[in-house]
Amino acid sequence: MKKFFMTSLLCSTIALCTSAMAAGTDLKALEDAARKEGAVNSVGMPDAWANWRGTWADLASKYGLKHSDTDMSSAQELAKFEAEKENASADIGDVGAAFGPIAAAKGITLPYKPSTWEQIPAWAKDQDGHWALAYTGTIAFIINKDKVKEGDRPKTWHALEKGNYKVAIGDVGTAAQAANGVLAAAIAYKGDERNIEPGLQLFTKLAQQKRLSLANPTIQTLERGEVEVGVVWDFNGLSYREQIDPKKFEVLIPTDGSVISGYTTVINKYAKHPNAAKLTREYIFSDAGQTNLAIGHARPIRAEHLKLPTDVQAKLLPNEQYAPAVPIKDAAAWEATSKTLPQKWQEQVIIEME
Repeated sequence: MKKFFMTSLLCSTIALCTSAMAAGTDLKALEDAARKEGAVNSVGMPDAWANWRGTWADLASKYGLKHSDTDMSSAQELAKFEAEKENASADIGDVGAAFGPIAAAKGITLPYKPSTWEQIPAWAKDQDGHWALAYTGTIAFIINKDKVKEGDRPKTWHALEKGNYKVAIGDVGTAAQAANGVLAAAIAYKGDERNIEPGLQLFTKLAQQKRLSLANPTIQTLERGEVEVGVVWDFNGLSYREQIDPKKFEVLIPTDGSVISGYTTVINKYAKHPNAAKLTREYIFSDAGQTNLAIGHARPIRAEHLKLPTDVQAKLLPNEQYAPAVPIKDAAAWEATSKTLPQKWQEQVIIEME
């Protein structure tokens, strides 16, 4: 890989550099430039999500960066970058995996490769550094052990067909978590991003058995005991379990298949604090930054290269549980399929509940 070495002269005008940097980056120069800018403004990176508060606190204490965030959806973040252009109020955002390539295609991102670039899987990054997943979400089951007897607790999608419990997945028409849940089920039944039918067939069977719950698996419905088995992102399930009662819930990745997605930072091409934004990405991918994400139950993209403290590792599922999970291989195909999913869900699944 080509490495970009910055001389002190170049570093004095580092804000003008638009090329991505890799392991040869002069991090001291980047830190100095970021300190001079003094602030980083984010969108979609609130304190309570994935423990971003830990990273903002570290950036403030280590580099003197003041921080502000405006929470918004991935689509809203990109629209903001595009609309404001040179009048940018945001330097960096955190968006769903599908939005990284969209942002790059729109020409609104500033590339930057952190020094740990080689430890990021190829499927999880843009080759030019426009985006890279910092943490993943994998579809998991969350099981209420008070509601589902031990011998009946599902370890696989196939086991869902034979259970005596209700399964909650949420609104497939509006929630990415629910839509990815259907994709994960399809993968377990040899489907893929283009062929979602096997997943729909499973949930159709559950509806016919009167075992499909219309409850949305949230912390509120779980706390009220309305969910027996829920289909959720692993980080949501782990967070809910910890917040309600760790002894009451089991969270696991189904052993017959699941799907991995995640979230990527996008640095605004028009950022007023470009070096602070680059340093933020650098820190997010460092051991300390990745540990911060783990504290927030988000599985770091460099999980297999980290030695997390025992108490932090306990907030995640064991690495081996992820062996059956696969990343989305064809993002364009999944985007097209996911647009047809709400109507198919209504016509094939919900109709069976009427």
